[in-house]
Amino acid sequence: MLGLVTAQLLPQIPSVNEFVASEDGGYFVLSSKVQIIVDAAFEDSLADYAATFRDDLVWITNFTDLPDVTIAPDAGGGEAAVIFLTAGATNHTLFSGSPTDEGYDFVATNSTYTIQGVGAIGTWWGTRTLLQQAILSASGGATVMQIPTGSGSDTPGWEIRGLMLDVARHYFQASFVADLCVYTSFFKLQTLHVHVSDFVYDEPRLHADDDEWMEGYAAFRLRPSEGSPIAGIVAGMENETWSYEDFSALQDTCTKHGITVIPEIDTPGHSLVFTKWKPELAIPGTPDFLNLSIPESTATVKAAWDEVLPWFTASEVSIGADEYSSDLADDYIAFVNDMAAYMTAQGKATRIWGTNEPSNTSAVSTNITIHHWNFPGDSIPVRLMDQGYRVINSEQRFLYMVGKYSPWFPHELNQTLLWGGAPGGGGWAPNIFSPDDETNNTAVDDPLLRGSIMALWNDYGNNASTPLDVYYQVAKSIAAYAEKAWAGSEVRDTALTQAEFEDIYPVLMARAPGQNLNRAVAGAAPGSTLFEYATLPNVPTTTPFASVGPPYTLTFTVTADTGDGILFSGTDTALHVSSLTFQDVASNEFYPLNYTLSPGVPTTVEIQATRDYTVANIGGVSYLYETVMGISGSSLRPANISFAAPTNFIGCDGAFLENVSLVLS
Repeated sequence: MLGLVTAQLLPQIPSVNEFVASEDGGYFVLSSKVQIIVDAAFEDSLADYAATFRDDLVWITNFTDLPDVTIAPDAGGGEAAVIFLTAGATNHTLFSGSPTDEGYDFVATNSTYTIQGVGAIGTWWGTRTLLQQAILSASGGATVMQIPTGSGSDTPGWEIRGLMLDVARHYFQASFVADLCVYTSFFKLQTLHVHVSDFVYDEPRLHADDDEWMEGYAAFRLRPSEGSPIAGIVAGMENETWSYEDFSALQDTCTKHGITVIPEIDTPGHSLVFTKWKPELAIPGTPDFLNLSIPESTATVKAAWDEVLPWFTASEVSIGADEYSSDLADDYIAFVNDMAAYMTAQGKATRIWGTNEPSNTSAVSTNITIHHWNFPGDSIPVRLMDQGYRVINSEQRFLYMVGKYSPWFPHELNQTLLWGGAPGGGGWAPNIFSPDDETNNTAVDDPLLRGSIMALWNDYGNNASTPLDVYYQVAKSIAAYAEKAWAGSEVRDTALTQAEFEDIYPVLMARAPGQNLNRAVAGAAPGSTLFEYATLPNVPTTTPFASVGPPYTLTFTVTADTGDGILFSGTDTALHVSSLTFQDVASNEFYPLNYTLSPGVPTTVEIQATRDYTVANIGGVSYLYETVMGISGSSLRPANISFAAPTNFIGCDGAFLENVSLVLS
């Protein structure tokens, strides 16, 4: 047909492997009458995913009257448009050639959009594709959300695509981590690795002649049951732990979004939380190392796993096992193999961090997956695979971040490296371990390369970042990494370019359903005034906004009667009279401004926040909010910090507020 132009899928994150547009150039249009139907043959595995998908569809469309999900043997032939969810697709393999349940096919006509996964998880990923296409179709001001008719197919290149979050050195509420799970799922990551035990490194304290190391910050985030034999490991830290119920709610949310939670208890190194509890298990002079020559050390680690292992639905766990003394290689290897055998008996497979432990007499079992992070100092992946080990790539030069500051790692993943950091100028992919030596990289189809995990460490503790500050740090990195972890580089013609990614990422980040880590206000555009009071109608005045994310400008005039009181409070933060201090509610950390209000003197304050910083403008002078981090016990370092606006309650008895306004930037 002359002159016919067929519509194509819009670029999305991660890219879709294949799509053939129909010749009619039509569209499947979303409306409030769209009916989601689950194939009755797969009801047991698809019903929960379908319910979550419906919630997400309501989220992005605001079709609050969308019909409930129904179960039927087929898509039917009614007048309403149908999204039909089924399973049983075939001929989907990873790049290695191994079969995978995560692949899916989809067919869009004017009236029906069918998603057929190999397994239920594949169908779930197909719903993410539909949602992204819908969001992007409306991003240019279109009045409808629509997807071009045609057929497509998509499959990840690798089985493991994940985020590791260090929750040991920085406490996060489980609900925040659950929201982060929802966000990562939107970009088809499938693993959340939670590092639940560790300590904040303080070298002078750790190696002092006395027992000063006992005062160091160390945490085990999983709260044992009352009366548990390991209850002492969280003594004094109970308010910074997750109960079984907390963790179960987190894990359930992740599961409903296709994410597997992999727990890590890191021993026999990084074990200060164990040795503070039981000092007799420490190696003298190296208290963060368990003394493996003492049988009780291994028994204590197993007791910890005995307590919490029933919490986890994942078929794998990580026992950490990194950065132990190479002088104790044989003891280390015996411990790792013993723990792996213990996990096998519990029905779990084992992962460890790649660690070079030289031994002429023994070796870590090849049944253990090696989680590579440091090349070449701690492991050389191609050699490991030659020896029969399965490998996960978290090479630090590409995939490591540290909260707020690091002399070695970036604040966000290096986009230049992700898109062009491989030898020869190609993009990074899970098969790339070295940016400059091709012989240390492997083929995309290597059957022993399981995939990759990007990592966010919180080396400097709770005060280095707020939880939302952490989200601002990782949000873009997650999306860029997700493209490479799914599609690789230079493998598929449909892979995203960096320019395409930069164009669509802001749209998808802003509309990712099921969570509101942006603390966005629905329907409010930049420049919107959310509230404005010449005088407060009540003290406190309640607003409908529990918390508002940056960028924003919060302006007020305050006359302080005392140095106490909370001027503004919300679900994430509070702003105190004293030194105009911001408080992070979740971690109970305080961030004072280098400014003191003069009692009885009206002072106009303009607080401007972006995702990178928060500044208070007072009397023509700008005062930056900063955190001060202790760097390994040897120095202090300031860093910018960003806060959500505390907007739920305004006013207090200790100060008079007037001319209060909040404007989105």
